[in-house]
Amino acid sequence: MLPLLSRRLAQRFFPHSNRLLTTYFFSTTSDHRGSNPSRPSPPPIQVLLTESAGRGVFATRSIEPGELIHTAKPFVSHPSISSIDKVCYFCLKNSVRRLGFQAPEVLFCSEECREQAKGFYEVEKEADWSAFVAHCRNRGLKYPFLAKRLACMVISGVTSEDSLDILQPARLSAEMISQMEEELCLLRGALEDSGVKDEQLTFLNIEWYAGVLARIRINAFRIELAGTSYDDLLALAAASVESEAAVGNAVYLLPSFYNHDCDPNTHIVWVENVEARLKALREIEAGEELRICYIDASMDRDARQNLLSNGFGFECNCPRCMSND
Repeated sequence: MLPLLSRRLAQRFFPHSNRLLTTYFFSTTSDHRGSNPSRPSPPPIQVLLTESAGRGVFATRSIEPGELIHTAKPFVSHPSISSIDKVCYFCLKNSVRRLGFQAPEVLFCSEECREQAKGFYEVEKEADWSAFVAHCRNRGLKYPFLAKRLACMVISGVTSEDSLDILQPARLSAEMISQMEEELCLLRGALEDSGVKDEQLTFLNIEWYAGVLARIRINAFRIELAGTSYDDLLALAAASVESEAAVGNAVYLLPSFYNHDCDPNTHIVWVENVEARLKALREIEAGEELRICYIDASMDRDARQNLLSNGFGFECNCPRCMSND
């Protein structure tokens, strides 16, 4: 993975509209015709600052309907409580327990996933999370699990404490921050009781925890696996999926820069695991902004506006909303 943009670099570019922020060449693939299959071409996109919506993703060439624009691996992910005994603890793939591929109380679908999970699991497995899990379960909380995993990644040294600072945060009220203090206490207590040293937990205070959750709240994706071929993905994007179908949640870097539209030209799908696939819903011209829909697009305008305002903190001014559709 390439290094993250530093906070200083982001702040330096932010004041200037319409200036290139960066072009991201993550571990991505593109199925554009003519690409060498052995050497995937860079995705046909770049990240720019928009006039009114902050950063956005723009096409660098024309993109065909149904084209796979790029894939993206999550920066941090976690299974849902209801799926924790059914999916891989690392990639969220639906799995069956097999001898040799499982750790106490969690499941890994392969040796590769278990090896990649060492960046957080070596810390996480030593702690008793029962009180933390019970607290989140009783209150219907899902995002603290992502914060827990990120904290374990920081402690293990695989990432830095400011690794999500590049993402846009949600606005948090004093009451919301106050409510986070109990779960932070449970999180920190579990790590302290497991033997993590005080100097390793210096970062784990309410400022860090609230800042991480503020970014997770508006940048996390709910992972719903299609478990099928690409043939039905367009139909899947339009379908209404019950919340129980979600196998987990994840935060990505590049996909988090896609802005919202109630009539999007791009959508994000998951086939077998947490690896995200961004596909074009229609023809996209060079220079056009690529947008996804953050919510259920089948809702009426008032319902969409209410959900976007309360959940994401903005009023949608897309053509569909402006026409009262």
